[in-house]
Amino acid sequence: MSVPIQASFEFSPPKNAEAEKTLWQSIERLAPLKPSFVSVTYGAGGSTRELTHATVKRLVNETDLAPAAHLTCVAASKSEVDEVIRSYWDIGVKHIVALRGDPPEGIDAKYEPHPKGYESSTDLVRGIKNIADFEVSVGCYPEKHPQSPSMEQDIEFLKQKVDAGATRAITQLFCEADHYFRFIDRVRKAGIEIPIVPGIMPVTNFKGFQRMATGCGASIPDWFADRYVGLDDDLETRRLVGAMVTADLCMRLYDEGITDFHFYTLNRASLTYAICHVLGLRP
Repeated sequence: MSVPIQASFEFSPPKNAEAEKTLWQSIERLAPLKPSFVSVTYGAGGSTRELTHATVKRLVNETDLAPAAHLTCVAASKSEVDEVIRSYWDIGVKHIVALRGDPPEGIDAKYEPHPKGYESSTDLVRGIKNIADFEVSVGCYPEKHPQSPSMEQDIEFLKQKVDAGATRAITQLFCEADHYFRFIDRVRKAGIEIPIVPGIMPVTNFKGFQRMATGCGASIPDWFADRYVGLDDDLETRRLVGAMVTADLCMRLYDEGITDFHFYTLNRASLTYAICHVLGLRP
């Protein structure tokens, strides 16, 4: 491919020894692709705060990768969140993915700011930048946040985050490239010029993907769902189908000039590695 791509990878902190082994095998497999950064998620309600910090610290100490720590507003006071921010800077982490976060009760629950906390992701971005000159990535939704009243309001929220200091936006998952391109058109018309990196989720478990898509407001077209019909008990074929479908999506984006991709790996390396290979990103 004539124009090289760059990729970044998202991982989640492991909750047991077996999951930790799988995570680090995946990191070792993907590290030779020299990602621009690797991000580590933060559980609903800040439930994985210590695990996230431990994983990020190990990435700093044991790898040459550039870690980006996820951080949310929920279930913590400003002083508690600020302590986390400073601790990341102190261990050498200079990149935070700032998100509002899901309530402890789950993604469908009504969001209520902590009475002494940051009220929104915009407020959090501003707080991070006031503490130190972090690179700050934020989230965005090509098909609108499910709790947002309109796409116009959604884009206004993104603009506010950029004005507060965000330097990159990463989209939620989507199934069709046209959703991304329509979103980009609207964002650019609104005067937002920061990079909008497509978030790509390779799919093997369609039912799990369906739940995530519903939670983040992403539509699943009939043709996409049809690819997985009859494969509930056929993991190997699901993997092949997932690689094909996701590679097709990425190639469509690449053909329109997109060269930066963020992969939601779900702590599994094989599909992401294969798709990067198809796109020309190799050790």
